[in-house]
Amino acid sequence: MKRALLALSLLLLAAGGLWFWQQRPIPVQVAQVERDVPLRVFGLGTVEAQVLSRVGFEVSGVLLEVLADHGDRVPAGAVLARLDAASQRARLARAEAVLASAQAQQGRVAAVVERANVQYQQKRSLAQRRRELANRGTASVEAAEIAETEAASAAADLAVARADLAVARAALADAEANLLAERTALAKHELRAPYEALVIARHREPGVALAPGEVVFTLIPPDSLWALAHVDEARAGRIREGQPAMVRLRSLPGEVFPARVVRIGLEADRTTEERRVNLRCERCPERPVLGEQISVEIETGRLAEARLVPEAAVLGFDGSQGMVWVVENGVLRRRRVAFVARTLDSRLALAPDTPAGLAVATRIEPGFREGRAARAMP
Repeated sequence: MKRALLALSLLLLAAGGLWFWQQRPIPVQVAQVERDVPLRVFGLGTVEAQVLSRVGFEVSGVLLEVLADHGDRVPAGAVLARLDAASQRARLARAEAVLASAQAQQGRVAAVVERANVQYQQKRSLAQRRRELANRGTASVEAAEIAETEAASAAADLAVARADLAVARAALADAEANLLAERTALAKHELRAPYEALVIARHREPGVALAPGEVVFTLIPPDSLWALAHVDEARAGRIREGQPAMVRLRSLPGEVFPARVVRIGLEADRTTEERRVNLRCERCPERPVLGEQISVEIETGRLAEARLVPEAAVLGFDGSQGMVWVVENGVLRRRRVAFVARTLDSRLALAPDTPAGLAVATRIEPGFREGRAARAMP
């Protein structure tokens, strides 16, 4: 009997303890006001070049010299490589000879024109004098007519000479154009830098035969390097050009390079649902590598003060609102609240119109239920 009473007493004591444990005011950690809260979004991407040129010769030939190598910085117009141009120099010499011949021919024809013009002027004057004498009766009409015929013949000779001069001038212009073409073709046997460039890659070596357009070098302007980051659409809405950012290279994970947003893509990736964002570094790495993976953090704004709730403590979050647990009049309640921003560590900022006295839980405990006694803890 005593044992039964003892067992019953122990059972009642355990039940009372369990009831007290379950009904005790549960401590609840609630959101506190934080000041100067940065809002950042995260993205992954690669190092790219805004301008990238794969350059080669416009003409075919055997590569004679390669004067630059990868990593070199070359000024605009610098000779990067040369083709064997012996045959082209021969064509150029022939074009120069043709031009000299055309110039001499034009000079000869110009002299013929000058002589024909003098003869025409002389015979025209003679014909005029004889016609005047024939009109006064001091010379025969036949002599006047012969002089006029000779003047007309001289005029025809002058016209022929002028036509020959036009032909000679055309031949000279053709020779000059041909010479210019051959000089241009010779210049194409030298590959020059189109701008001040950094040589990214050297693709061919001396001695190889090249086809027109075959790539010899890959070049970029040194100041055209930028980062291409892919940012989740759900977090990209507040990104604006000019915002500061931090870039980390995969090869230098412990170093941060400051940058700014310079371009925001107007077309999102339909498969990954990401926005493309380009950033220009304010302090760049000494030897960046195109295509290297990077991570970026873009600061989209700051909150002067805010109460932050971990996203894991919000139920049914739809991007702007969600259900949270609050301590209200000493007991737990569920309330729908609005949020205005999300931090990089997945915390949500309560809307400014949220009552200051509303104690919002920052962690959901297993014992949470409506009406449970609770005590707010900082």
